[in-house]
Amino acid sequence: MHDDGVFDQAIAENYDRIHGDGSSAAERLVASVLRDLAFDGTALEFAIGTGRIAVPLHHAGVRVQGIELSAAMVDQLQQKPEGADIPAVVGDMTTTRVDGAFSLVFLVYNTIDNLTTQDAQVACFANAAAHLTTGGHFVIETLVPPIQKIPFGETMRAFNRSDTHWGIDEFDVVTQNYASHHVRLEAETYVKNTVPFRYAWPAELDLMARMAGMRLVDRWADWDKSPFTATSPSHVSVWRKD
Repeated sequence: MHDDGVFDQAIAENYDRIHGDGSSAAERLVASVLRDLAFDGTALEFAIGTGRIAVPLHHAGVRVQGIELSAAMVDQLQQKPEGADIPAVVGDMTTTRVDGAFSLVFLVYNTIDNLTTQDAQVACFANAAAHLTTGGHFVIETLVPPIQKIPFGETMRAFNRSDTHWGIDEFDVVTQNYASHHVRLEAETYVKNTVPFRYAWPAELDLMARMAGMRLVDRWADWDKSPFTATSPSHVSVWRKD
């Protein structure tokens, strides 16, 4: 039986409700930026999930394919009217190959951190480069590790508190691993889940890219292409295959 990991059926069924279904202005902006980077109109999304970015990118005229570890997430994508037109393979984005070459490979919404070892993250960059045409772009959106916000010697940081959701990150600064703990109120019941991650600094990601034959060409604080600074909480990075 296939193991969907932390993104099981229950998570997949509620994912769009919690994180967005691709219809917001912010998600359309992401699709617009990615469309411009897919210069020949072909794109491969690592961790395509429910298609919250792939669907608006498909609407923008880009031929999108995807790789996704969770069969439950792919099932949610394929249930959408547009999902039938977006091929998605169930597999590991560090090793799974799909046919063809692409001008764009992208991995958004902090998902590089779902690879919980440095070796796996390095393999992800290599797999992206293997799918790219010469001059093609690999794009990652992820957070800047919020270590400066944690008091010296502490390991916990609360990042959200509302009537329906509490979120706490627990960090190990030795291994660069962290666990994101969530408690959500759903149908008058509190549901807890924990997702493991590994954070990487932008400079570390740049080195992974260089090892895979790619070089940094842009880094923004957000999809609006605002400048990346020392206080930016996240980054959108674009590497080009030489």
